Amino acid sequence: MTVLYVLLAIAVLLVLWVIGAFNGLVMLRNRVQEAWSDIEVQLKRRYDLIPNLVETVKGYARHEEGVFTKVTEARVKAMGASGAHDKAIAENMLAGALKSLFAVAENYPELKASQNFLELQRELSDTENKIQAARRFYNGNVRDFNTRIEIFPTNLIANMFRFEKREFFELENEGEKQPVKVQF
Repeated sequence: MTVLYVLLAIAVLLVLWVIGAFNGLVMLRNRVQEAWSDIEVQLKRRYDLIPNLVETVKGYARHEEGVFTKVTEARVKAMGASGAHDKAIAENMLAGALKSLFAVAENYPELKASQNFLELQRELSDTENKIQAARRFYNGNVRDFNTRIEIFPTNLIANMFRFEKREFFELENEGEKQPVKVQF
């Protein structure tokens, strides 16, 4: 009878451990999803600022149509990208297009003095900082989640319930890891 109680106790402990491991993985997965949502909120804020910035610069630099088109196309691609890898590539393209836009703006002193342009610069700079913070938060959660999936014995539960590793949200080019500079 004692052997039966010991086996029953071991089975109960094993079931409790499986439940705990599963719930821990679900909690981490939800944190990763929440962190990704934070990134998307900040990216949307940036996407909403860009048309105003383009229109402001257009008012001063009407003959720079190619730059405006490039920024608009990069914005559309970034908005349509899904997944951390595709989003990072699209964001790299958008950052490059914005750098071109600000390079054009440097040629127009009256634009650089415009209160509307200065406010948009400040907003964009603030948004870039928030995107960077959200990216760090997301990548930290992804690191924790992926580590939990890979370590023994939790990896057994992760494989059993098909938890999959997540991609980090990283920019491809080392030079692109800095926020878009909008200071003159």
